[in-house]
Amino acid sequence: MAHFIDRRLNGKNKSTLNRQRFIRRYKKQIKEAVSDAINKRSVTDTSSGESISIPQRDISEPIFHQGKGGDRERIHPGNDQFSTGDKIQRPPSGQGGGAGQGDASDQGEGEDDFVFSISKDEYLDLLFEDLELPNLKQSQLDKLVQMKTHRAGFCNDGMPSNLDIVRSLRGSLARRVAMSASKRRRLADAEEELQALLNEPVPPQQKITELEAEMADLKQKIAAVPFIDNYDLRFRNYEKRPHPTSKAVMFCLMDVSGSMDQATKDMAKRFYILLYQFLTRTYKDIEVVYIRHHTQAKEVDEQEFFYSQETGGTIVSSALKLMDEIVKERYSQGDWNIYAAQASDGDNWADDSPHCTDIMTNKLLKVVRYYAYIEITTRAHQSLWREYQAIANTHDNFAMQHIRTVEDIYPIFRELFKKNRQQQGAA
Repeated sequence: MAHFIDRRLNGKNKSTLNRQRFIRRYKKQIKEAVSDAINKRSVTDTSSGESISIPQRDISEPIFHQGKGGDRERIHPGNDQFSTGDKIQRPPSGQGGGAGQGDASDQGEGEDDFVFSISKDEYLDLLFEDLELPNLKQSQLDKLVQMKTHRAGFCNDGMPSNLDIVRSLRGSLARRVAMSASKRRRLADAEEELQALLNEPVPPQQKITELEAEMADLKQKIAAVPFIDNYDLRFRNYEKRPHPTSKAVMFCLMDVSGSMDQATKDMAKRFYILLYQFLTRTYKDIEVVYIRHHTQAKEVDEQEFFYSQETGGTIVSSALKLMDEIVKERYSQGDWNIYAAQASDGDNWADDSPHCTDIMTNKLLKVVRYYAYIEITTRAHQSLWREYQAIANTHDNFAMQHIRTVEDIYPIFRELFKKNRQQQGAA
């Protein structure tokens, strides 16, 4: 049997392939650990990776060993406690197992869980795997491109219709000057010499004949330079450049009324931070519109959306009205894929809930590709949930989910944006 030992020095990325292989092999365990870890993070902590623990039993390798049974004799040095025939008790469950649970024990042994650190990119890749923006019309964001023609300078080959005459003649003139300049200078000098010889009292006939022959040869060479050559031709050049045929915008509507306590607002922020990370990582150049509302709604920037302390009463229709106005003003239905996500505790002024239904069914759901509503509460559902439930029963592009605790956020997020969600719902 031959043994090969690789003694080459490892490069700086020595563990890249092994790392990717490890992630693929234990993807299920890592994804479970990632989904658990997200609930332990702070509301805005999205700029780092994660250290996750994998139980030792899940990464154990198969080994060959002797089977149980049979008589064996073993010698353990330093044995002053046991005699032949003594039975050793099994350590109590949960003690000495390395899992960090149970009380202190003076016996038992085990191994700690395997701790594996993943980078931010690996963390987000695992977090948003198999997710997409539902799209009823099957147009893909920034994947379907249209090639448009643009001017791209000049080239030496092309169609006759693209010939640029001025640039071609300019090149021809430069070439003819360059190829005949020395000959023209010599011809001018020869003409002066011939005139000087002819003005002498006794012109040297032989010298005059030589100059005339040289001049005739120069004129012939100058005339032989073509007026225009293929090298001089310049054609207008055009190239096709990709242009996105579809664009997308996501509206984020958040209730900040007095009924939303701090814990509820934190859960809403967690959901929207997940959504923002998903959009910016999965899709290129997507626009996000942030709307906060209590009795009045206003469009805000990202900083104010997540950190403003403003509060008040609750009129949900104010946010829906503002969204409708922004869509009409800035986002044409034919050019944009419009999506929306709304988070609320379900409280709303009773007379306003039917108004929300009217705006949703007659305006917004006619232009949006997908509208997701999440209600964050541990109480019984209010009138807004019942109104929206009727909408969900009649519109395929509307979905609603209920979040009770922080642990519900990530599973519900995946449920709302999992791939092929629309096709599964239709089936």
